[in-house]
Amino acid sequence: MFPKKNALLILFLLISLVSTSQNQDTFLYAGRVDKLQNNQVILIGTASSVSFNFTGNECSISLQSVDAYEHHNYIQLVLDGKYIGKIRIEKGAVQSFSIKITSNKKEHHLEIYKNTEAQSGNILFAGTTAKLTSISSKKKKKIEFIGDSITCGAASDPSDIPCDKGEYMDHHNGYYAYGPRISREIGVDYLMSCVSGIGIYRNWNDENKDEAIMPDVYPNLYLTKDSSKLKYDFAFQPDIISIALGTNDFSGGDGKKERLPFNPEKYVSNYINFIKMLYEHNPNVQIVITNSPMVGGERAVVFEDCLNKVKNAFAEDKTHKPIQIFKFKPMTPKGCSGHPDVEDHKVLVDEYAPFLKKLLNEK
Repeated sequence: MFPKKNALLILFLLISLVSTSQNQDTFLYAGRVDKLQNNQVILIGTASSVSFNFTGNECSISLQSVDAYEHHNYIQLVLDGKYIGKIRIEKGAVQSFSIKITSNKKEHHLEIYKNTEAQSGNILFAGTTAKLTSISSKKKKKIEFIGDSITCGAASDPSDIPCDKGEYMDHHNGYYAYGPRISREIGVDYLMSCVSGIGIYRNWNDENKDEAIMPDVYPNLYLTKDSSKLKYDFAFQPDIISIALGTNDFSGGDGKKERLPFNPEKYVSNYINFIKMLYEHNPNVQIVITNSPMVGGERAVVFEDCLNKVKNAFAEDKTHKPIQIFKFKPMTPKGCSGHPDVEDHKVLVDEYAPFLKKLLNEK
């Protein structure tokens, strides 16, 4: 998951060219990130980010798509509070990207977000040539969003490459996924812990035989079972954890691989244990568990019954805040491969944001 020797050499040369005044107070990091030396950082999770302030009208950033195999990846940019689009980072060595400055402001603010999820590989931020100034963050309330491809904003954006073209990461849009959008709307910090195809006891097309489920990968920073990777430090300490897991547990798979009937007892048991683990690390958190806008009919009835059983399992728990259940309305998604598109995510935001805002105001 790290650059090859020749890439490291190029990286070293690039770093020697960037501003020597880059101190720890010149960058802000958010989300699942791996902080390296010399103010470099690996952006791991969906919508993980690095941001900084700078003066002047020149700014270039150095980025690299990093994975076990070489492939392209994407970041999204917000300059002076305005979304200015995404950048495709081709496979290979570190690349420099010039940011077009259009305003006459004395000081500018650039936010760099990972467009894709952890399973699409990582992105190395290797520095900037901008004339950096100090940056600080305001203390805000926090929400963590745990979920699957829907939460990741996967398959939601065919605006550049049609759904039937390109690769899976080409249709991601983490910035406009419902979690980040809700967070910006109600003014909170957020953390995304999501993996496409994943479930609480089984995955979209796997009975937890060949693939890891969310309880397996969550404690690892990189959201994998790779034991050589860093453990997640639970430093974020959210006020609310929103969990949206079940779409893949209820899925029938691809229709080719053997798929067992849905096991409500296993789903509920795994969910309860997962919440207990979250409580160990986040003792003051408010947990919200949700259904799925993609699960309807009889499955939706079973789903709701399972969520009630999870909630009721903590009915006598006087140590933690009572678990809340939120129900999304059924949706016919318009994105790729049966996923919500960017506009569908706005519908989810309109449904869920008032609920979360009210809950935060009650804390």
